[in-house]
Amino acid sequence: MIRTLVQDYEHVHTAIGIIGNLLFVVGSVLFYKAFEQFYTLAVSMFVVGSAFMLVGAIGGGLRRMLERRDQAASQA
Repeated sequence: MIRTLVQDYEHVHTAIGIIGNLLFVVGSVLFYKAFEQFYTLAVSMFVVGSAFMLVGAIGGGLRRMLERRDQAASQA
């Protein structure tokens, strides 16, 4: 199941990573003093964006690991 999720749905963890990056950047900008009234939103976007970035990176890493394992198995 993990193999299917990681390899066949690569676009999902890529999209999650991109959304995470966007949330992280927007949340970071909202930390400027000019946006002080949005502090709670900024923290939430920062945390959720960071988590999404982590999920996207883990998905990409697992995909590469499985590809290398399959490649090594096919050469053996």
